[in-house]
Amino acid sequence: GEPFKLDPYHSKFWRKASAGNWEPETFAVLDQHLDKDHDYLDIGAWIGPTVLYGARKARRVMCFEPDPVAFRHLAWNLELNRLTNVSAFSVALSSGFGIARMASFGGEAGDSMTSLLADGDHGSDVLTVGWDAFAAQADLSRVSLVKMDIEGAEFTVLPQLLPWLKEHRPALFLSTHASFLDEGERAAKMAELAEQLSFYGDCREDGRGTDGFAAMSAPRALSGFPTYLFT
Repeated sequence: GEPFKLDPYHSKFWRKASAGNWEPETFAVLDQHLDKDHDYLDIGAWIGPTVLYGARKARRVMCFEPDPVAFRHLAWNLELNRLTNVSAFSVALSSGFGIARMASFGGEAGDSMTSLLADGDHGSDVLTVGWDAFAAQADLSRVSLVKMDIEGAEFTVLPQLLPWLKEHRPALFLSTHASFLDEGERAAKMAELAEQLSFYGDCREDGRGTDGFAAMSAPRALSGFPTYLFT
């Protein structure tokens, strides 16, 4: 329902998204939790589908996309649509300031599966920044929604956000990637994540129906890539 100008290199994806066949639950969450009085924090922005849409709904958008190939297309898509309420950062949230190697689990730079957990010939060095350093400089007082989709790095990055999340309680839309971990640690890591986020009153798998806290220990959580909406 929103018109955009979009980069031609991802035309197949944009057609899929325009037809409503890419993560309709994600757009429903953006509709539900964004408005012109509040801000949106997108951690793992890729080429910008959620950023572009969020920019039309929110007062301001701050987003992170460290993959240099994906970021070039993200910046291009923002420019094509003259979106001036978006701050896009080509850095990775990590344990602190530094340089890290990242690559794609899919084997191709910029393909939406780039992760700090992966490495390869097609990878690249990226700048990292700690959450505390970012939060100390950014005005996050009006953030109503945080989306995190960072291909397995959520298990180390999300704990850094916990004090801020507990204090401000924005809605959290979290994609999990336990299948990128060693098989023997998947169940424990998902259980730890559920415990860390138990201060939220409600959790819904894929942003809807089922009890997300229970679903976080189900087989799908260990072998797939489900999302959870915490409110």
